[in-house]
Amino acid sequence: MSEQRETATLGGGCFWCLEAVFQGLKGVERVVSGYAGGMTVRPTYEQVCTGVTGHAEVVQVTFDPEVISYAELLEVFWRIHDPTTPNRQGNDVGTQYRSVIFYHSREQEETAQQSLAAIAASELWPDPIVTEIAPLTEFYQAERYHQDYYRSNPNQPYCSIIIDPKVVKFRKEFHEMLKEGE
Repeated sequence: MSEQRETATLGGGCFWCLEAVFQGLKGVERVVSGYAGGMTVRPTYEQVCTGVTGHAEVVQVTFDPEVISYAELLEVFWRIHDPTTPNRQGNDVGTQYRSVIFYHSREQEETAQQSLAAIAASELWPDPIVTEIAPLTEFYQAERYHQDYYRSNPNQPYCSIIIDPKVVKFRKEFHEMLKEGE
């Protein structure tokens, strides 16, 4: 593995769902649930849930670009949530659940724009893509109990009903990109 690491910050509904998927990818070294894109400094989960802080639930993915590229992370991102529903993923409704890519560099912005154009042209999603692409201004790590949530709470109803099917679909679709044992 290379010494260089990159970070991607992505929002696509509940951060527990995204975390559960991205943790299983080869080249992904760390996934942290948190909040980005809002006005409140150091928001709490309860504040974010009200929708008034402007934050989205996001994950920050630290990855080795020699093992998995930013473009490959985005390929997974487009397929593990519905990027056509503004401020909603399934039963989760509110601005905190919006589809968003927060870029860390000009290169990431360009890759995100190209990826968005490609996924829109692919007709994977019949409705228009509403994913926001914006610069990351600040990331706030979510409370400790939100970290590694799916792995720590596999029998929690939200995990078994909502996250399990997403993880199963992801593993089937991206089996060649999985870490050993996933």
